Amino acid sequence: MDLRDLKCFILTAELGSITRASGELGLVQSALSRKVQALEEELGCTLFNRLPRGIQLTPAGRRFLDRARRIVREVEFARSDAREGGGELSGAVSLGLSPTLAPLLAPDCLAQTAMDAPGIQLKIVEGFSSTLLDLLLTGRIDLAVLTNPPRTTMLRQEPSVSEEILVVTPPGARGIQPFFSLDELCNEPVVVTSGLRTVIEEQLHRHGRALNVAAEIDSVEAIRRMVMRGQAITLMPASTFHEDVREHRLDAFHVTHASLHRLLVIAQPLSGRDTPAIRQVAETLARQFSDLSDAGAFRLQARMSRKPSKPKRERS
Repeated sequence: MDLRDLKCFILTAELGSITRASGELGLVQSALSRKVQALEEELGCTLFNRLPRGIQLTPAGRRFLDRARRIVREVEFARSDAREGGGELSGAVSLGLSPTLAPLLAPDCLAQTAMDAPGIQLKIVEGFSSTLLDLLLTGRIDLAVLTNPPRTTMLRQEPSVSEEILVVTPPGARGIQPFFSLDELCNEPVVVTSGLRTVIEEQLHRHGRALNVAAEIDSVEAIRRMVMRGQAITLMPASTFHEDVREHRLDAFHVTHASLHRLLVIAQPLSGRDTPAIRQVAETLARQFSDLSDAGAFRLQARMSRKPSKPKRERS
């Protein structure tokens, strides 16, 4: 296993096609297939399910993809550190984050940047992916974390995490059902942000389905309160309400027969500024993704909601 093998695997996973990946890598298809098979043999597991049209990551493949990305990033960090030579970093950097990611990433990113490079003035801009993409391409922000961005030659894109999108309900509202089927999801009225609605409906369209949207609300906190009060159910990435689900303030459920997910990508315009300060913030953000992923922030054991148990009688 070497870095080129990992990069081949990463690109193949992102494109979902050995044919397309071999074209971009400049390899014949059989050679790329052999690389993937050799990697599977070395790891002792199957990384891809071979489908009539393309390939799909297995659960083991998805886990290995996150690890492979982190390995490649760390090598790039080491190269960057060696090139910079330890000089003091300074300057203004603007970073765009979505409403679901800003509470998770902004506090530690600001604190770590202040600790590592106090000369950097970091500004956080909040917006949905479509807005952040426009800000990037027009040079109004330097970096952004985008959700399922389009493939374009105008951006440098560093995939960070692939995160499952779950159905989130009030606690105990689901009874004994352990998951949502695709039919149930599409029949159930949901409250959702406009940004996530676009991401989810693009994936549901492949199944010939669409969401039943009761309301579109671009406030994650407003949706959280509505679900807690029993006024709505929603769809959110695993990290968004992670703590609420762990503390049983909310319930979360997988969706069967549909791989609902978002791919988070650190993006930077190729035609924009590329200063040591910007690279420092990008590296801080990438390390933060790596640490949060290791801590399980982007994985949530969706659970079967249960009725509250009756209190035990005290012995007299």
